[in-house]
Amino acid sequence: MTKEEKYIDLYTQIKGLLEDEVDEIANMANASAAIHNAFQFWWTGFYIVKNNELVLGPFQGPVACTRIAFNKGVCGTAWAKADTLVVPDVHQFEGHIACSAESNSEIVVPLIKNETVYGVLDIDSRDYNTFDETDAKYLQKICELLN
Repeated sequence: MTKEEKYIDLYTQIKGLLEDEVDEIANMANASAAIHNAFQFWWTGFYIVKNNELVLGPFQGPVACTRIAFNKGVCGTAWAKADTLVVPDVHQFEGHIACSAESNSEIVVPLIKNETVYGVLDIDSRDYNTFDETDAKYLQKICELLN
């Protein structure tokens, strides 16, 4: 199965999980679990904007940073730019916040509602160059299901 085929199946699964549930935290929890289990990423989870910082939300994987400032690290930068960031080597990203020394590549997708970023989906991999445009395309579609 190609990566794209895997994402198509995953999108259908997550859409089904979320369609009758209105609770944002429950939906983030199920989405992070489904993504994490489908791809076996190192860390998969959400940060939610609260009091002008990103606060740890539902996730799968090892313990994580609890709070991230606006425009700091990959997550804070994706929030500030309101754009998906694909980082092939986090050690080359200026201002990277090392929540885990085992993370080597990362993708962060902003959650946007009414033109405002209200959180981010953050996924880390132990491998370098894990994420590409296919990941960005389908993770953005999955994040749209959360709105």
